[in-house]
Amino acid sequence: MTTTRLSALLRGVMLVFALASVSYHLWLIFQGLIPNLVSRPLHFALALPWLFFFGQSGSFSERLSGWVLGTLGIGACLWVAINESALGDQYGILNGNFQIAAGITLLLVVLEGARRAIGWPLPLVALIALVYGLLGQHLPGEFGHSGMPLTSFVGTLTIAEGGIWGTLTDVSVKVVAIFVIFGAVLNAGEAGRGFMNLAAAAAGRLTGGAGKVSVISSALFGSISGSASANVASTGAITLPAMAKLGYPKSLAAAIEAVASSGGQIMPPLMGAGAFVMVTLTGIPYTSIIAAALLPALLYFFAVWVGINAYAKQYQLRGIAAEDRPLAREVAITAGFFLAPFTVLMIGMFALGKSPQYAASMAILAGALLLFVGADFKFSMARTLQRLETACLTSARQISMIAAIIVCASIIIGVLGITGLGIKITSLILTGSGGLLWPSLLLTALACLVLGMEVPTTAAYVICIAVAGPALTQLGLQPLEAHLFVFWYALISTITPPVCGAVFIAAGMANENWLKVALKSMALGVGLYVIPLGMIANPQLIRLETDLPGALLSFAQMCLGLLCISYAIIALKNPALKAALLAAGLLIVFVRLLI
Repeated sequence: MTTTRLSALLRGVMLVFALASVSYHLWLIFQGLIPNLVSRPLHFALALPWLFFFGQSGSFSERLSGWVLGTLGIGACLWVAINESALGDQYGILNGNFQIAAGITLLLVVLEGARRAIGWPLPLVALIALVYGLLGQHLPGEFGHSGMPLTSFVGTLTIAEGGIWGTLTDVSVKVVAIFVIFGAVLNAGEAGRGFMNLAAAAAGRLTGGAGKVSVISSALFGSISGSASANVASTGAITLPAMAKLGYPKSLAAAIEAVASSGGQIMPPLMGAGAFVMVTLTGIPYTSIIAAALLPALLYFFAVWVGINAYAKQYQLRGIAAEDRPLAREVAITAGFFLAPFTVLMIGMFALGKSPQYAASMAILAGALLLFVGADFKFSMARTLQRLETACLTSARQISMIAAIIVCASIIIGVLGITGLGIKITSLILTGSGGLLWPSLLLTALACLVLGMEVPTTAAYVICIAVAGPALTQLGLQPLEAHLFVFWYALISTITPPVCGAVFIAAGMANENWLKVALKSMALGVGLYVIPLGMIANPQLIRLETDLPGALLSFAQMCLGLLCISYAIIALKNPALKAALLAAGLLIVFVRLLI
């Protein structure tokens, strides 16, 4: 068989698995109640081929081990789903050598799947948690635990709902997967072009217009992608060349793209998977969470906008020429390709009162219909099939990536609960901060930064809130305040050295030294460091739903403070003036601490 035919056969097999994954997750929404020990293992089983079978590289032994582990993992997942009723009666206790082997296999597959998806850091933390759970009874002092039998420990993690099949995995199954499909369907058609055209029409003519186009397009794109890396790769392919053409220094162009793209993870309605994980962990309605998150997200992009203005004057950057901006007719047509599905989503959630995932399923069907036509209003079966194939393959890959992260993070959360380690770390934070809120906030922020350098934002948020959240709430924070604070600080590693993933991608695309890009990114993204603390000092900022006047007043106050801070950092050269304006900005942001 020729290489071309083999490639076509492989793509056909991948498409079959992708269709199965997309169909399954949509079917779950419309089907109704499915037992958790059926829906969650099947979700992970559909993710495993993308982690172990497709796109493998490396040595023959690694590829062979991938096939072996993937096959064993799928078999173990199916075994749990098929025997759901009997396993539920065992209350997390494994019976016999076969069940012990199946449980250990599932844990190994989860760890290796996460390693293949995102590298060593997260599975290494999960492995350390497992070792602690198994051997922690031998530790002296308060961080030891009483220990539990292997059958109970592994069983709780693998055949009950307290480990890898816990509530976090449920979020991945029933909510995140649906919104991933929604984003993939939009991006397979004209929606991505619509984002860019609308942004160019709105901001292209302004001073520093190309950079501001990046801000708007990244906010729009990030609202459905929720991934800083995907955002940089998608919008950066267009905005970086445009900024280079207009004379932007490479370091500034890459920094603008990295910072703007990072904001997608805090921008409602999706916030990556953060909004939906918050719903699960706090019990707060989804609509209340996105209402609380909206003004801080707008503040972030406002601070980036102010920074671009300052740099534009410094480098004398002009707007995009009229002939290079899209025509009004083109903007109107292409914008409709994402506005129509978004309208369906909003109507479903707010007018019809449907759940976010049900409304998103309706929006997916609307978006899929729009794949049949282009901006030219012409129908092409070949183009439509290509778009549908792209949407399915992209959905399946992204679902598997998120599943690998969330299921692996669930091991850590499970061990914290089983051993009581979470309570002990909470006690340590309270002791180390002297029982004071602001030292606890700074300790938590540092922990989020360190952990966020090693694992993806959602996983860092989940782990940090599990150990620090109880301490913060004991010290007086409302649950939503604590969760938003931790989520924001879990994100700062995207632009903060030494890891700064979004910076590395943008610097590579712009062919610039990453450290130069990182320094400008930190200046432009100063809001990412200041706004979370401002949310605590001015809690009205996140009470848009219940205290509109107070929220808007706090928003205006924070805008003024961020304006001073951004200009002090970027525009002013005189050290005394810089220090004075910076101090004034910080005082305005935190003024409620003083009254």
